[in-house]
Amino acid sequence: MDEDMPESTLPLRQDLTCPVCQGIFRDPVLLPCSHSFCRECQQKSWQFSHTCPICRVPYEENYAISNRALNDASESFLRQANLRPVQNQTSAEVCNLHLKPLELYCEKDEEPVCVDCVSQHSTHRLWSVRDGISMCKKELGFKVQIFEKKVETYKKMTKKFSNTVEYIKHQAGEAEKRIKAEFERLHKVLVQEEAKRLEALSNEEQKKLEIMQRAIDMAEEDIVKMKELIETVKKEMGNEDLLLLKNFQSVKRKAQWDQSDLGFPYDSLIDMGKHVGSLGYNIWKDMKDHIKYYPVAFDPNTASPWLSLSADLTSVKESPERLTVPDNRERFEPIVFVLGAQNFESGKHKWDIIVGDNPKWILGVSKVEVARKKKFTVSPNRGVWALGLSKGVYTVHDEKRTELVVPQSPEKIRIKLNMDKGEVSFWDGGREKHLVTLKYEFKGALCPIFGPGLHSTPMLLAPGKIAVHTS
Repeated sequence: MDEDMPESTLPLRQDLTCPVCQGIFRDPVLLPCSHSFCRECQQKSWQFSHTCPICRVPYEENYAISNRALNDASESFLRQANLRPVQNQTSAEVCNLHLKPLELYCEKDEEPVCVDCVSQHSTHRLWSVRDGISMCKKELGFKVQIFEKKVETYKKMTKKFSNTVEYIKHQAGEAEKRIKAEFERLHKVLVQEEAKRLEALSNEEQKKLEIMQRAIDMAEEDIVKMKELIETVKKEMGNEDLLLLKNFQSVKRKAQWDQSDLGFPYDSLIDMGKHVGSLGYNIWKDMKDHIKYYPVAFDPNTASPWLSLSADLTSVKESPERLTVPDNRERFEPIVFVLGAQNFESGKHKWDIIVGDNPKWILGVSKVEVARKKKFTVSPNRGVWALGLSKGVYTVHDEKRTELVVPQSPEKIRIKLNMDKGEVSFWDGGREKHLVTLKYEFKGALCPIFGPGLHSTPMLLAPGKIAVHTS
């Protein structure tokens, strides 16, 4: 209501003022308790309490009826006084419970309250609305700073993700080259194997044809001889009777055939079983001489950025500079390790590693979930069972880090893992001598772990033996 209202109108104005919004009634309603309010004020109050805002007497919503007399009086008053109605205060400016102005701020409940709410917040710290706004803005400012930092972090991660996309494409390209090269090599082996087998077949065909041709030639020679003999006998049979009788014994002796009858030579046909029997299996069996089998391979996705792996994932050595690779969760950094690509959950397994004369290394098995992004002590407590060499001393990385006396430095370390018995043993692979066995009740999958150290001499995986078993 305008502040320049004449004083003579003040008593009437008080009678026509809504007790909730403190403005002249607009479309007033009358409650059963006889109190009146603006319709809008009543409806907002009903949303929070089904009682009269003044006397707190409960009522049903449809019992609030229009107070036409009060409405007409309010409109007449406004016209005569030439006044503008005060807009009802919004629900955000009025206490929902007491319908009084929100003039205080509760720090604990983080909400504005009215003076009547103080008793409900007696143990809380209350501030003026102005101070509360300052506190909230300050806290929200911190939130904004946090989100702004997160935005920068997310931008950096997005860039890393984009670089990883390119790296994945690079990986796929390298794998494709490797696959094609290996298939091309094997294709050449197959072509050579095909030529060898076709040549063997051709040689046997020529041999068997020569045998049969000789048999044909001999048969034709015998036919000529028999025809000559037939002619001789027929000629003698054409002589006079007495002369035939005289020459009979001589002709009879000539009419003898002392050679054996014709028959197929032994092994005259091509040995089909030899050439096409189990052909695919025989080709595969012969190809094992052209294939190397590795019980394990290095997993490049786990390799430290300071390690360089060969294309076939069987050799690892120090990289002269830090490789540009994604900082994925599986990768070791800052520690210089690489895992094997195979996980073992049961059964017996073994693999050989050629360490040569490298002065420092760690070899063994680890849990798949071993720590990757922080340094740790290599021990069973950290999920690693290993043997290591450093400064000329061999150490068994058990709970006590036991020193192991090795008479002759092995150039090849053999690791045998028996998941069912809970054993991992280390051997001098060149001399076939046992070094040490660690026993543990393994839970979950294990994988090989390699700490090749930072050396230019590579650590190599030795190929395993290929055996073909049939039954």
